[in-house]
Amino acid sequence: QVQLVESGGGLVQPGGSLRLSCAASGGTFRIYAMGWYRQAPGKERELVASISSGGSTNYVDSVKGRFSISRDNVKNTVYLQMNSLKPEDTAVYYCNAARVPYPSSWGQGTQVTVSS
Repeated sequence: QVQLVESGGGLVQPGGSLRLSCAASGGTFRIYAMGWYRQAPGKERELVASISSGGSTNYVDSVKGRFSISRDNVKNTVYLQMNSLKPEDTAVYYCNAARVPYPSSWGQGTQVTVSS
């Protein structure tokens, strides 16, 4: 099972940008579908963006046009570029690696806070 470590979170003002990284180890990264989820206080975890092993991407409507997911199969890393951040983007962001039919793997999460 692949191990995941997120980085890049922090405090940013509204309208600012952050890039999250998720480094994978212990598995064949290129065959996994990768996703970024987030969980705000008192809310359920939601899928923000995903990228398939072939590079196809999907986004939740609330981040379309602002966030971009990408992967580097040489560096075994998936990224989430977040632009035009809003206070409602504040959450803990988690990286996920999925390979049907096996259980998916989760990172420990990284806090993103958007506030002036």
